[in-house]
Amino acid sequence: MIIKNHLFLIMLFILGTLTLTAQDCQRIETEDVKKEIADIPGETMGQKLESLLFWSQEEKERRFPIMQDIFPSILVSTGSQIVSFEESKNITPKWEDETTLASYINDNRVKGIIVLKDNRIKLEEYAEGVDKETLWTSFSVAKSVSSMLVGVALKDGDIESLDDPLKKYISELNGYDYGEVTVRQLLTMTSGIEWNEDYVDHNSDVAQMYLSPCENTESHILTYMKPLKFTHEPGTTWNYSTGETDLVGILIQKATGKSLAEYLSEKIWKPFGMENCAYWLADECSNLNIGGSGLSASLRDFARLGTLMLRENQSNVNNIISKEWLKNATSILYEVNEQGGGYGYLWWRSKDGSYAAVGIFGQMIYIDPSKNLVIAQIAAWPKASSKKLVRDRYKFIEAVQRAIE
Repeated sequence: MIIKNHLFLIMLFILGTLTLTAQDCQRIETEDVKKEIADIPGETMGQKLESLLFWSQEEKERRFPIMQDIFPSILVSTGSQIVSFEESKNITPKWEDETTLASYINDNRVKGIIVLKDNRIKLEEYAEGVDKETLWTSFSVAKSVSSMLVGVALKDGDIESLDDPLKKYISELNGYDYGEVTVRQLLTMTSGIEWNEDYVDHNSDVAQMYLSPCENTESHILTYMKPLKFTHEPGTTWNYSTGETDLVGILIQKATGKSLAEYLSEKIWKPFGMENCAYWLADECSNLNIGGSGLSASLRDFARLGTLMLRENQSNVNNIISKEWLKNATSILYEVNEQGGGYGYLWWRSKDGSYAAVGIFGQMIYIDPSKNLVIAQIAAWPKASSKKLVRDRYKFIEAVQRAIE
């Protein structure tokens, strides 16, 4: 890794200890993995990927750590210099009822949690069979990472303006409604194009988007989304859509000429001292990374993404992300729930100023700038999502906040 200036080197040592390491990130396809692939229903890899919404609990817990082995994926390589966190593991989350850390982890099928306060590890726990080297799939946490890469590409000039229409970068959208949608509208999920994100409905868009056979080398998502039509004026109506974040991934890859995995490695994974290699799932038709999900990384490296977001928002020098992107990315641009929480550029924002990247089945990076606090979680929730599971996760965050105060 090349360190460009002394200020950045100082920042590395402030965050933690700079260490040298070498990793063998090569995957080996074993007979067990081949059997795992064969056991997943579906003839194509897209059909197999869609089936994950309906896997059993045992299948989720077995497969979420090996998604990069099961499905086409691209390596996110790390460098030889790793930033280690200082450790002072001395907090115990405090619930207002009889919940304990052990019962929270067990009842919610949580596989790992880490709490960073002032860049020090205050709590780190893993379920049996999972440790700090384990890679775990992120689901929609990857959306927020894709959004970060838009901010990087905007700073670098590969994306010229957030108000550019998508057809400027994705030529396949010329002549279609999505071609007229702007980058900003895509980042805020306000395209105005109809989409159904129901995770328990086999006929929803999110359950259908990868099912069709490949059309030459065009991405599944482009083939699926090109014919979709406006139902609202663009920029006026918020509607959650994983398909649109897959388009964000295609946008970045078309604009930069690099895969998301390669771009993430070059701009973040290597310069910021990530501890483990990661992988990002790729579309079987185009070999382009899937922008809306599929980033597999270690728990500590998910937490490092949180510390990077804190740094970018607190620092006026050496920013790698566009200031224009930073201004709105974690703001409440659209209020989306009764508690007054909202959505920025693929980041969820609460009224208290905290914000988060969250994914189905319990994945999370939570950031509270006022407390210099980052919490990351990996899990295999019994359901993709539910009011109770979400409520339990927020009660866990509150229990951590009580402990650090």
